[in-house]
Amino acid sequence: MSKFYEKVTYRDVEEDLQSQKSVDKWIFGLLLIVIGFVPLIVMASVVEVQSPLVTNVSALTGGAKGDMFTHYKALVVVVITVLAALLFMAKILFMDGKIHKTKLNYAIGAFAVAIVLSTIFSPNISIALHGQYNRSDGAISWLCYLALFFIAMNIDYPKKVLNYVLYSLYPFVIINLYIITMNFYGHDLLQKTAIQKLVQAFLPAGANISEGSILVGTLNQWNYMSGMFAIMTVMFLAAAVLEKHIGRAIGHLIIAVMSIAVMLMSVSTSGFLTVCAMMLVVLFVAFRSEKKVQSFVMIAVFLVATAPVFHVLASKNANVWTESVGFVVKSNPYVKEQPTPATSLKDTVEFDWMMKAYAAEKFELPVLPERATSAGSGRAYIWSKGVDLVKGRPLFGYGLDTFMYNFPHYAIDARAGMYDENTITDKPHNMYVGWLYGTGIVGFLSIIVLLGISLFNPLKMAIKQSKSSVWVLGIAWGAYLIQGFFNDSLPGISAVMWAIAGILLAMTLKIRSS
Repeated sequence: MSKFYEKVTYRDVEEDLQSQKSVDKWIFGLLLIVIGFVPLIVMASVVEVQSPLVTNVSALTGGAKGDMFTHYKALVVVVITVLAALLFMAKILFMDGKIHKTKLNYAIGAFAVAIVLSTIFSPNISIALHGQYNRSDGAISWLCYLALFFIAMNIDYPKKVLNYVLYSLYPFVIINLYIITMNFYGHDLLQKTAIQKLVQAFLPAGANISEGSILVGTLNQWNYMSGMFAIMTVMFLAAAVLEKHIGRAIGHLIIAVMSIAVMLMSVSTSGFLTVCAMMLVVLFVAFRSEKKVQSFVMIAVFLVATAPVFHVLASKNANVWTESVGFVVKSNPYVKEQPTPATSLKDTVEFDWMMKAYAAEKFELPVLPERATSAGSGRAYIWSKGVDLVKGRPLFGYGLDTFMYNFPHYAIDARAGMYDENTITDKPHNMYVGWLYGTGIVGFLSIIVLLGISLFNPLKMAIKQSKSSVWVLGIAWGAYLIQGFFNDSLPGISAVMWAIAGILLAMTLKIRSS
């Protein structure tokens, strides 16, 4: 009788293991959709916005607002997160699935609680919940990122998981290279009838894309394109450096060159700084690789291939130099010198009676700040004001993605920080300031701990055992966190990278437990 029970128990364990593997495959498939497909979604939508402010400033008023880049991305992320969560819960509850015991769990939970509390106590609850209509980066999106991250780090993956992740991103790079190249050379695809019909497929009757809209890529704007393709550049370059199969290495190298071309055409310094910082890590990885000669050849070929690409693009638009190498070397060889216009007598001679004004009574005009732009194209001014705002609600912040409705617009000192005091600031231009402002000190400390563990553990494991998959995904995750100092979060970027980070941590935990 006892042998019968032993056989049944053994059979049940085998059944559970098979079921777990099946569920993990389905969840991994969903993660690949988030990584490879979500950032490609470009579909116009009309959203009814209820502004928390009474104002006549168009950027701050409510009403029907249009968006092409984030609404459907965020919607797909929510749907996939729900499906993945249901599968994961079934695995845990009915298939004897296990959750890794790690300090990360506490950090994830603490940040999730901080997001919920910051939303509940936000002065702009509806905005904090959903995010701005053209960013969709509120509490719902961030809870989805955390859920995907947690689920991803608690499932098993096939041996070729890195190849699956990299190949899923090939179309993203190739499609965006085509889109941004067309735009760069004055042939914006959004002016094509076929593309307009595709993008407007789900628009309500009577709604159209506004005149003057352009399609830079499948992400919202130049800065986001620059940051994301800096991540793609170093990730694929690291993959080429560590790939032992020469065919796959060449393929990754080609995609890395394509990625840096997109980054350069995005004409934003954030991507260039990210690549420069992470190149040091790539060089370190090459030095530690088994095939050092092949690794350094890959880096050399990448640099040689990038040089003519850079020259061609900078010749077309001198700002390519200004927003990249120009950060270090101020003189731009691609700027054509313009002849200095001759000055006339009228320009040089001043007449005292024309330059002075008198009043019946003596008074002094207020001294206005000189117009200037602070560091980072005005970012330093925005960050300082964002930190000042936190002092008003230090514990739980104002709610994620509500920056535009609480920032002190029209402040006179904006002349010295952003050149124009009439500029409406809709975001902090810094992921970390966004977290601090949105979730307060409690949430900020939670996510800093989370990020610290998510970087330290894989780095420690990669140095100790030199696993190429951990290095490649770790470099991508590190690049995301670096570009976050200059850019904000978006579903098309953050959903992808938090899913990748979850895979990174799963591999790290598996190596540690083996």
